[in-house]
Amino acid sequence: MADPEPESERSPPPQGDADETESGQQAQTAPADSVAEQGTAVRDAVERSRHGAPAVGSVVRDRFSSDEVFQRIVAAADEEVTSGNRELFFSGLAAGFAITITFLLYASLYGATDGDPILSTLLYPLGFIYIIIGGYQLYTENTLPPVALTLERLASLPMLLRHWLIVLAGNFTGGALGAVALTWGGVFDPDAADAAMSIAHHGIETSWWQLFFKAAFAGLIVAGVVWVTFASRDTISRLVVVYLAFLAIPLGNLFHVVVSFTEMLYLVFAGEAQLFVGVTEFVLPVLLGNTIGGILLVTVVNYYQTSEERLESARFDGIERRLTPQEWLFGSLAGRSYVPLIDTAETTAPEDDETYRIVVPIANPRTEAPLVEFAARLASDHEHATVHVEHIVQTPGSSATADRQRDRIVTESERLLADLEGIVTDHEVDCQTSTVVTHRSFEEIFDTADREHADLVLMGWDENTLWSAARAERPLSELTTRLPCDYLILKNRGLDTSRLLLPTAGGPDSELSAAVARTLADTDGSEVSLLHVVDSPDERDEGEQFLKEWAVDNDLPDAEIIVDDSGDVEDAICRAADDHTMVLIGATERGLLSRLVTSSLHLDVVNEVDTSVVLAERPTERSLYKRLFGR
Repeated sequence: MADPEPESERSPPPQGDADETESGQQAQTAPADSVAEQGTAVRDAVERSRHGAPAVGSVVRDRFSSDEVFQRIVAAADEEVTSGNRELFFSGLAAGFAITITFLLYASLYGATDGDPILSTLLYPLGFIYIIIGGYQLYTENTLPPVALTLERLASLPMLLRHWLIVLAGNFTGGALGAVALTWGGVFDPDAADAAMSIAHHGIETSWWQLFFKAAFAGLIVAGVVWVTFASRDTISRLVVVYLAFLAIPLGNLFHVVVSFTEMLYLVFAGEAQLFVGVTEFVLPVLLGNTIGGILLVTVVNYYQTSEERLESARFDGIERRLTPQEWLFGSLAGRSYVPLIDTAETTAPEDDETYRIVVPIANPRTEAPLVEFAARLASDHEHATVHVEHIVQTPGSSATADRQRDRIVTESERLLADLEGIVTDHEVDCQTSTVVTHRSFEEIFDTADREHADLVLMGWDENTLWSAARAERPLSELTTRLPCDYLILKNRGLDTSRLLLPTAGGPDSELSAAVARTLADTDGSEVSLLHVVDSPDERDEGEQFLKEWAVDNDLPDAEIIVDDSGDVEDAICRAADDHTMVLIGATERGLLSRLVTSSLHLDVVNEVDTSVVLAERPTERSLYKRLFGR
């Protein structure tokens, strides 16, 4: 669970506006109402945390209302559910290992005090203090923030389960490492080792339903701790709350799943229990109890005591921009799995619309006009076509999230996008624009393509690439091997389309390159050359025959035929590219986009040629599940 933001991390006053950057002398001579407006703007900025949630109470400044606490939790949950798999796992691992401290100190004091029911528990909360104050991810603390986001239909159930599974795996891995150290590391003295064995035996000998209900109460306590820590405004208050709350677990003879897992493994490693029995008869009921107890507090108490205005400050139009019921249940399999902070798209395109749709995600409207121009050329060959230019602003930990600053983001983006609209309409093609502010720039590309029922996504490949800082919101293989539509990646070096080189060995991706070549031949009068590489001069005739048949099959009968018998595909492309202005390359294997994102695409020809390069990849067939439940 990420710790609520300290007051020192509040957003600084907005910078850049003339009325807020003038010198003190100018401010002194400003009209009184102007000075008052400046003071209000500064106060509004300071009273918002850097993720947009309240930093002080609106009625009583040193207290938060239930709505304001909920908004702070949603802001933190935004950060948690969009964290990468690696970040979540290792944060969970650190939390799981910290739990070892709790077991170590509890057993040591239990042995030293002859099992005194109060003295032996005094240091039990220390591991939890490290975790919560340190901002590590502990499964039981995640029964509140991600659940709150899911209840508001801002994150899907599959996304919640993915988050839980990764955190729980990290916690159990850390607990297992701690159990190994305690069992064979010589950490316990004899009295502490006997006490640890006694404590673990007590847990595993408790009946299944007793474990479940005791764990449910522990889950209520832990979820309550999360709520109260987000209602606190300083670290000392949080420290006191965490200490007292977790002290209640051993005093009440309750059970926490990660502590129980560590105790169970300690018995298993010591040869005192079987792993299967320990998991099914001890860890499982505690896990279920903690989960249900924590969620119960969220749903019955905290969630329903807040008003329908709870998201007003936590999200831009958050109440209205929710996942559909289908998306909420099935996540990315049915569309989106997460709602961005800001999304100005008006509506979702109808599925049965015959309009040819090209989605152009961009990171910088000032520099990516050639990409939009290329999209307009491709769309102009269709009778009914729309180019949707989407400006994606990635904001991990951005300070520009207060309401006024969000408005500035949207206003500036719309101003820049208006210049790009003219480029599209000049080609007599309809244009739509939208702005998305999100923690997950790369996945938003796929969500938008799915939601808009796009026929083609055109992306740029330069220093502003949207995947340059991509976070693994979902496994990249899942994103990039189940594409919702055709994808083109443009490496722009002048965008001269007069002479096109299309290397091919067949396949659907080369067919997409051929479709692009046909369109440019029709709209720009481009000359097209087809290149096929064979292994030896003996195969030239066969290669020429293949190219002639392939050209006819792909409506390029007038294309120039080039057969290279060197057997080296990349060198052949580089040589042929000298006489051409653009190279169209189809993906030779699955996962082109994945290789781009992970910088593992070993396609040297892209950087060795001096021409523009277009990389093309077509989607694989949709699964039965996708056809039944997806779009």
